Amino acid sequence: MAFPATFNISLYSGDTYEFVISPKNSDGTDFDLSTFSSTMTIATSRGSSPSFSTTAQTTVNTTLNTITCTILPGVNNSLTPGTTYVYDVQISDGSSRVYTLLTGNITITEDVTP
Repeated sequence: MAFPATFNISLYSGDTYEFVISPKNSDGTDFDLSTFSSTMTIATSRGSSPSFSTTAQTTVNTTLNTITCTILPGVNNSLTPGTTYVYDVQISDGSSRVYTLLTGNITITEDVTP
């Protein structure tokens, strides 16, 4: 496994943003997600006490071994344009295995259309 990867995101305020993660084992085969759930957290800083934190929608597809992450307008509208946020996407099997798959920064740009 080569987790976590880094992917920086640029969002337009109020828009929907969606991306798919296809985790792989170190030999290039699909990582088996059949026992895992996922979470995407967006915050103002890393660590245990950011001044703002929210979650985005995630869906695990065990047939395709993918995770779809969706930042919906309701979540996006809670983010302040001009602010840089951090995020990560984690999977957990509900017991001892937790993996951070993806991390990075999110920058918000004010949209032209209100």
